[in-house]
Parts: sequence; structure tokens; C-alpha cells
Amino acid sequence: MDATPPMPYTTTMDRLRDLDPLLLATLVVGAVALAAQQLANPAVTAVLLVGFAGVMAAREAQSMLANLREGIWGIDVLAVMAVVATIAVGEYWAAWIVVLMLTGGHELEERAAGRARRELHALLGRAPTVAHRQGAGGELEEVPIDEVAASDVLVVRPGEVVAVDGVLLDDAAVLDESQLTGESLPVEHLAGDDLLSGAINGAGALTMRATATARDSQYQRIVELVREAAESKAPVVRLADRIAVPFTLFSLALAGGAWAMSGDPTRIAEVLVVATPCPLLIAAPVAFLAGMSRASRNGVIVKGAGTLERLSRVATVALDKTGTLTHGTPTLVRIVQGHPTAITGSAATDEVLRLAASVESFSTHAIATGIVATAGDQGLALRPAANAREEVAHGISAQVDGHVVSVGKATWIDQLCGGFPHPDLQPGELAVHVALDDTWAGSLILADAVRDEAATVLSWLRDTGIDHLVMVTGDGARTAHHVAEAVGVDDVHANCLPTDKVDLVTGLEPRPVMMVGDGVNDAPALAGADIGVAMGARGSTASSESADVVIMVDDLYRVARAVSIGRHTTRVALQAIGLGVALSIGLMITAALGHLPAVVGAGLQEVVDLACIVWALRATRPGRHEPPSPPDHEPTTPPRTFATVSE
Repeated sequence: MDATPPMPYTTTMDRLRDLDPLLLATLVVGAVALAAQQLANPAVTAVLLVGFAGVMAAREAQSMLANLREGIWGIDVLAVMAVVATIAVGEYWAAWIVVLMLTGGHELEERAAGRARRELHALLGRAPTVAHRQGAGGELEEVPIDEVAASDVLVVRPGEVVAVDGVLLDDAAVLDESQLTGESLPVEHLAGDDLLSGAINGAGALTMRATATARDSQYQRIVELVREAAESKAPVVRLADRIAVPFTLFSLALAGGAWAMSGDPTRIAEVLVVATPCPLLIAAPVAFLAGMSRASRNGVIVKGAGTLERLSRVATVALDKTGTLTHGTPTLVRIVQGHPTAITGSAATDEVLRLAASVESFSTHAIATGIVATAGDQGLALRPAANAREEVAHGISAQVDGHVVSVGKATWIDQLCGGFPHPDLQPGELAVHVALDDTWAGSLILADAVRDEAATVLSWLRDTGIDHLVMVTGDGARTAHHVAEAVGVDDVHANCLPTDKVDLVTGLEPRPVMMVGDGVNDAPALAGADIGVAMGARGSTASSESADVVIMVDDLYRVARAVSIGRHTTRVALQAIGLGVALSIGLMITAALGHLPAVVGAGLQEVVDLACIVWALRATRPGRHEPPSPPDHEPTTPPRTFATVSE
């Protein structure tokens, strides 16, 4: 039987080695001084405590003077004065506790920040460095990801991270995309599907073709955004820095006043040892790191702590229509059968769809792609087509089974057929018409469906105090107002060019203004808004480059979640600052009245510091007023169901 190693001893030693060296030295000095005191050697105790505290005070003073030369006034001034004052009045143990507070505060900061950065570090630490490239003969070679080129065939082993963006070559694969999108369930992909770099492969190896280099891939871009965010500084953090100056002056005035009124110089030390609130140095930054970590965990990349703070104050929300309030992909809603001599039989409408898809398979237009996908969903096998010819801005034609099939706009089909009865369209609908040998065979009626969650999300934003909701779109007024009515938006701006969107966003009131969009044409408006939010961004697109917030999945619920996280994080940071200042002032007044010995006060200040950091870490958890969440199995694309109508 294998022996069990002495885990408790090893774990304790490992933890000691992980401690900050200065904190470890402080603890050792304290232990030795306490032993000397127990052995009735007060002189040794005094020398140890005074010497060590003096060295640490000198070290802190050197850092303080360097900051002062750069114009930075921090509360380290109070820490140095507290050590000097306690030594001067003979409170040696209080001096040691102040030093313990300083060194322990740095350790607490690292521990708290480390916990707050957990999700960020998980994202950064998983960045792949190598890929397995498949040669012409099927052999595999391990290469640095920087050497992977677009069109290279890669093999991703079970449990490995997808190194670059690409398309799946195998019939199927299951990947974990939770670190990218926040989706906890594994995602199944089929041949031809796009694969995101940063996703984790499942149980079986997969083969893919790279479509981008590592530099231009989704995951590397996310890593860059996270690094930028972690290094940023929020206005609330800068507010804490500004509080340091008046707080220091107030503390010195209170300490001097207590001495003057009591005639006891010990009061100075007693006041100053409780005048070093950790929140002004640590709590607010920890709260914002925690908030950005939580956002990342929810599939939302916030580019800076300042953005997170601005999210908490959003007063106006402007939303693009196509791809934001709607799915952005036209879907078939019904088929209108054309001239009875063109196609006959009970399956005539199916044949209209089959012929249209057979011809549209030669086009890369989004509408054409949707028609082909719908035919596949209906189980319709496409017919072989040849001699395809695209009429720019009109449509496309090809030969199918010896017949000429044309698919396109009404004006073009009118010319080919000598006119035909145009189907009635509802707001938001468009028609693609099909002609067979210059006879109108039927029409496919498509619509860009409104997102199921759009009305719910906008209602939540309004209920939480954002009264001004605006829709901006390049579509016509009839379609725009139809969508606006469905989602509950009153302020509609239609027929907007990209420059019009910028002018509108920059002129909206009240501010801050959050602009939500998804396309390249939204990039200027995203950059012009106080907060630009890119929906479902992929890679280094213009929209994600211009945006302050990148929503990693095509999900409007995450926009509400970003606003909620911003509000909760800022509220927690301000609460942590207020808690620390209030408790410290209370202790200072108690000390000034002579009711708080220096040693006890120094110990209580440690408790205050710890309490404020724990409070700041509440930003990693949801607040009380959370936005709605998507259903467990909500479809990511609108259903391709449709009705049949005969003319």
C-alpha cells in the first residue's frame, strides 16, 4: 500500500513560501520579539521592534518621496507618520502592527486581485502557443501558431484549444466555448461550420482548415482586449486617489487637535494608526477587476475599467435594427405559387423553393444563402444547374433540367415575363421572385425576424431608469416603424447612412449614450458614442475595433447584463470606499477622545481593511437587480417555418 505524504506540513510550507517576503520578515520579527518579551528581555524586544519598524518606515518614506516628486500624494504619508509617532511615544508593538498592516495590506491586495482576475487569468493562461499542422501526405508537425497560415489544415486533439479561426472539415465536432461566450453547454458543429479560436475540443480529434492567422483570430483579439482592460483605471479609482489628500489633512488635523486638547502626545500615535484606510488604495481597483472578470465570464469583454463605470451611468441607448434588434438574416415566411402553367401539382410550392435554391447556390448573397439553407432544412435535394449568370443588382439565372430559371427582383422578373401580379407584402417583408422559361413560377416571401428577447431586454432597460431608447437604421421608414412597434421603441430614425448615425449618436441627450450595433457600417457610430457595444463580434472586425464593449455571442440579453454588471461593480466600489472611510473616521474620533490604545487601534484597522476588501469582492457575484436571462434552449437563429399561399 502506497504511503500518504505528509500533506499538512507540505501545504503549510508552500503557503509560507508564497507569502510576500516583507510580510514573512514582519511575522518572524514579531515572533522573536514576543519570545524575548516572554523571557523577560524587554531591551531585546524594543531593539527588534524599533529597528525593524524604523527600517520599514525609511523604506516606505523613500517610496513616498518618489511619489511626491511626481506630484502623487497618497496615504502612505500617514503610514510613515504613524510608525514614527508610535516609536516616539514608546508604543513599539503598535509600530510593529502598523508595519504588519502595510505588508499585510500588500499581500491582501495581491490575494484579492488574484481572485478578482481568476476568469481573466483563465482566459489569458489558456492562450495556445502551438498547432498541429497536417502535411500533404497526412503527416502531422507541431508548429508555433505564428507560423500557421490561412488555408493550412490543422488537427486539434481531444481537450486541446483551437489555435486559430477556421472551418470544420469533419462531419461533426463538439466544442466547449464557455470561456468565449459564457455558454455552459457544449456546442455541436457540423462540416463547414466556423470554429472560434479559444474553444476547447471535445472527446475526439477534429480536422479544420485555418481561415485566419493567429494574429487575426478571435482568441488573440480577446486576449489583447482583456490585457488592455486589466491595465485600465476607472474614474471611481481616481476618485479614491483624490480623496487621499483631504483625508490625510483631516487625519493630521485631528491628531494635532487631540494632542493640543489633551496635552498627551500619545494621542497623535493613537489617531494616526487608524488613519490608513485600505479601500483608498486597494478596494476600488479590486472591485473593478472583479467586475471585468464577471463580465468576461458572461461572454462580455469590457475594454477598460472606465467603460465599466460609464455603463453604470447610461442614460440613452441607441440601437441599430438589422442584426441587433433583428436576427440580420432574412428567413422564408411563405411561398406564393405563380402561373399555374409554370409548375403544377400539389408540391408546386416545394418545386419553386427547390428551383430557386438550385440557382441561388451559385450566389454568395446573404439572401441566397438563406434560401439554400431553407431548402436543405425542408429536405429538398437541389437540381444540377449550369451556365449561371448573375445580373448585377437584379438577380441570377441558370439552366436547370433544360429550363432557364431566373431568380431576382420584381422589376427584372417583370421584364422577363411581361409583367406578373406582385404579392402583397407586410411591413418588414421582401420578395424574391422565380421565373421558369420567362413565366412567373412563384415568389418567396422573406422577413428579417425580430429577436424574441428584444422587447424583454428593452423593457428591462426602461424599467431600470433608461427612458430614452432610440432605433437607428438604414432601412425605410415603413420597415423601421414596424420593428420599433414590435420591440417598444418610440424614437425611430430611418434611412440613415453611416455618417447620419454618427451625427445622431453624438447629438443625443441625455448622456452618456450607449450605441449597440453589429456591422461594419456601425463602426463609426460605435466609436462616436460614449459607450460602443459590438454585438456578436468575430475577430478584428471594424465594429469590435471601434467598440468599448464586445459581446462575444449573438445575444441581446448580454447587453443588459453588461449594463447590470457596470452598475453593480461601481456601486460595490463606492460602498467599499465609503465603508473604509466611515469606519476609519469613527476609529480616529474614538482614538482622539482617548478611548482607543494604539495597539488595539492598529489591530482594528487590520479588521477594517479586510472587511473592505471582502466587500469589494462582492462585485464577482450578481447584484439584487439582475436583468432577465435567456431560456435554457433558446434558438440562436430564427426558425425557417413558412406557410404556402396560392395566387
